[in-house]
Amino acid sequence: MPDSSRRTKGILGGLAGLVGLSALTGVLVAVTVTPAVALASTAASQAITLFDNLPSTLEIDALMVPSNFYATDPDTGEQVLLAKFLEQDRTPVAYDQVASVMYDAILSSEDPRYYDHGGVDIIGTTRAMLSNLSGGGATQGGSTISQQYVKNVLVQQCEATAPTQEEEYDCWSQATTADGTEGVERKLQEMRYAIALEQTYSKDEILIGYLNIANFGGTTYGIEAAARYYFGTTAAQLTLGQSATLAGMVQNPNTYRVDRTGGSIVNADGSAVNKAPDGSVDDAVDGQLAALDSLLADATITQEQYLAAADGYTSTKGRQLYVLSRMLSDGTITNDQYVAAAVEPITPVITPTVTGCAAAGGAAYFCQYVKDTILNDPAFGETAADRLLTLQRGGLNVYTTLDARLQTAAETAMTTYAPTSATMPTTSGAATGRFGSTTVSIEASTGRILSIAQNTTFSEDAADSDDANYSSLVFAGDLDVGGSSGFNAGSTFKLFTLLDWLEQGHSLNESLDGRLRVFDQLTNSCEGDWENTSNTLVNNFGKAAGRVGTPLQFTASSLNTGYFAMAEKLDLCDIQNVAARLGVTQADGEPVTMDNLNSIIGTAAVSPIAMAAAYATVANGGTYCEPQAIDRVTDAEGNEIATPERSCTQALTPEIASTAAYALQSVMAAGGSGAAGNPSDGTAVLGKTGTHEAWQTWLIESSTKVTTATWAGNVQGGGDVFNTWQGATRLSDIRYRIGRAVQTAANDAYGGDAFPSPDATLTRTSQATLPDVTGLSVADAQNRLEVAGFTVRVGDPVDSDVAAGLVAAQDPGAGRVSAGATVTIRASTGTRTTAPEDGDGDDDDDGDDGSGGETDTGTPGGTGGEGSGGG
Repeated sequence: MPDSSRRTKGILGGLAGLVGLSALTGVLVAVTVTPAVALASTAASQAITLFDNLPSTLEIDALMVPSNFYATDPDTGEQVLLAKFLEQDRTPVAYDQVASVMYDAILSSEDPRYYDHGGVDIIGTTRAMLSNLSGGGATQGGSTISQQYVKNVLVQQCEATAPTQEEEYDCWSQATTADGTEGVERKLQEMRYAIALEQTYSKDEILIGYLNIANFGGTTYGIEAAARYYFGTTAAQLTLGQSATLAGMVQNPNTYRVDRTGGSIVNADGSAVNKAPDGSVDDAVDGQLAALDSLLADATITQEQYLAAADGYTSTKGRQLYVLSRMLSDGTITNDQYVAAAVEPITPVITPTVTGCAAAGGAAYFCQYVKDTILNDPAFGETAADRLLTLQRGGLNVYTTLDARLQTAAETAMTTYAPTSATMPTTSGAATGRFGSTTVSIEASTGRILSIAQNTTFSEDAADSDDANYSSLVFAGDLDVGGSSGFNAGSTFKLFTLLDWLEQGHSLNESLDGRLRVFDQLTNSCEGDWENTSNTLVNNFGKAAGRVGTPLQFTASSLNTGYFAMAEKLDLCDIQNVAARLGVTQADGEPVTMDNLNSIIGTAAVSPIAMAAAYATVANGGTYCEPQAIDRVTDAEGNEIATPERSCTQALTPEIASTAAYALQSVMAAGGSGAAGNPSDGTAVLGKTGTHEAWQTWLIESSTKVTTATWAGNVQGGGDVFNTWQGATRLSDIRYRIGRAVQTAANDAYGGDAFPSPDATLTRTSQATLPDVTGLSVADAQNRLEVAGFTVRVGDPVDSDVAAGLVAAQDPGAGRVSAGATVTIRASTGTRTTAPEDGDGDDDDDGDDGSGGETDTGTPGGTGGEGSGGG
């Protein structure tokens, strides 16, 4: 119990010393029955004054109750329980929700004069205090229901702030087992509180308060939880025998609990006492079954009834019989009722409360995301310890955003297509990597997370930590909310280059040199320009040669070199700012840094939820909504409480969003890299694929209503998902199967509209006259082309009869071409050559850049560092 003030300790000590044994009864009578009567004894009068000066106001805090997570049934609107979190399993009930026989049982056994006294039973309390003062050991009985309620309130107040289990035990110990003078002090303060309590609350209010707070063994608290846990029923439907059993338990809950079939009481030799080992009455029970013996001796019951009643929980049966005998003596039951209950065996129907996210089944990872949100968001407490106590004791009712229609589809697709683990070879043939997969869907207009599914089996058991089939990490989340360190985004990250391209006023139909080549330099006004000092060549997927083309074409086929060509005209600093504006950070919360060529194609480790929200912004007309998994929260009394702050902001102009959506629809159309994931159900979808090396694969797709991000790859290590199969499907391709199934369910449930038309200016195909610069010096040619608005690339020299050092070839040739096109010029070596016998020398790729079907762009194992596989 909480430490008393120095003044209170002085009063208690003085009172304990002042009240002699001869005056004790008089004081108790005076303060509880006739407090206005002045006793002749000076010592007694002083004692009464000291007693009256004890603290009398007891703050009754809210009960420790479990927190519940719910999902709304979309068909009925009813709330469906997902999971429960608790330290004390308790469901408070009203007075009229408890069977009257339960009240009779608890009052007969604990406080038969309850409705006659003013909070303290004079006879019982005097006897207990005299025993304590004489050094009789642990505090004796005599406490009324009101006093026991006070004791439980004080214990809970102490436990609510106790940081360790040891300190929680101290709370209970100080409130129940103090000896000698300390026992007197505790009893006196308990009495003072009880008297004041009865002046504030009605008898019925105190009685149900006690039944709601009392412990019934282990983590089971309150009569409703006890009825459900031990007998699979409710407090309102308890029978006489069940009521007597539970009423008997409150004296020593962990001794008389009936959920341990081997016995609750363990002797020094380790044997169980609470269960008769051979079906007969256990002789070690100290005559607690004397009443049952008497019934047998009087031939009221048979030998068979006798053995059946005694078998199973012998000590608890003896305690139950005591309660029944008190009820019989008080006249609350008849003799026939007593006999019937006495011969009835105690038959538990143990119904455990399944706690934690494991109870949510396939939605366990969604549940864990919600749990982590609560444990990390200051809305639920200033410190981590405060938030944990709020979750376990605060009685939160958390109404989540989960949609069972999408969640069921996601779980089914994940189970069908993704193994819980896989042995993935590397290019060297060694087995490495730890496979994982997740899919998450978000409502585009709100940021509400509708589903999260994962390939592994949920477990927080440390014993499962080394088993790749189990995980407690939420792969869809980030480090704070989910415990995941994220995954390399691959070409899904090209979204931000595309958006910056449009924001800088460029058209989707500008002509760019997207052929495979060394890119020398990129502008970066944040960190300083990037220079390719190592002359590194970063490949396309499958080492495709690339092509001269447009951003629209580069997006559909996810061509790395095409996006590098776009980035040459942009500022890396601007691109990373676009990512930040759309809520994308690294999974550890740090900003994404665009500081080299590979960062354009997704080397940053990000979360699927963050990427889904970014694409949802495009689908939502440019409005970015922060992801949220909680719709609303109430406290144990149903009062609304503050939820984590989430907002929607205009991150893109509608013109930029609609034009980006236009480009991203080409990804999901026939010939696009994401076509295999298109539900093809008549609902318009946009999307983007992503590959990082051979390690990570993505598909993000969206209607105007719902965005789904699916990832499959390495949780850790670098196994090759392109050379590992699940049945007839490569692990690299399951993103299409899962994404398509989940988006189909989303389209069925939410529908989708046509995306707005793109901005005409941002899709223009401007023509300009390209001058002929052959025969000029490289410097003069470059200057003339740049003045005309073209981008110039100086290629390798070519053999020609043109004088050495002068431009011998330009590509494209002079004439009408797309404005702003990249023109490659090549100087002459001065060496005369003969014309080729056949062919036109065109080194364009002619479509072998990975477009079409399920082929994504990005180069597993290609040169150019870790980003060479961003497809």
